[in-house]
Amino acid sequence: MTDVNVQAATREIVVDEVFPHSPETIWAALIRPDLMARWLRMTPVGFEPVVGNRFTYQTSAAGEWDGTIQCEVVEVVPNRCLAYSWRGGHADNVGYGSLLDTVVSLTLEPQADGTRLRVVHSGFVLPRNETAYTNMSGGWIGVVARIGEISGEQS
Repeated sequence: MTDVNVQAATREIVVDEVFPHSPETIWAALIRPDLMARWLRMTPVGFEPVVGNRFTYQTSAAGEWDGTIQCEVVEVVPNRCLAYSWRGGHADNVGYGSLLDTVVSLTLEPQADGTRLRVVHSGFVLPRNETAYTNMSGGWIGVVARIGEISGEQS
């Protein structure tokens, strides 16, 4: 009999865009809860851009999961980087609402024509997180576009 090791693959979503705005302008869109709610289309509850700060987002419940996304700020470099954990789901769920333990990093880099915003959402374990990975891959493209639009309103 042959033993077969099946290892889960880990994936990340990367969206990279240059906007004609200063890092300070985009930074404001990244850390103001009222603006975060607009670009993510979920209101952060308890968010502050302070390492160790815990906050939540609420999305649609599924199975044993109540839809709460638990987050904790893990890195803050003003006008440069914001990173936070993004955890949710339930171990008994398959597909939407499966157990998810990931990190979202938003990095700003000054460019001659504005600022590069790079969003990396990492830690998707496949096949368990296949549904989340697929849905959020397209979702982050729209989120980054909305960050650019909202930043343009702030200029």
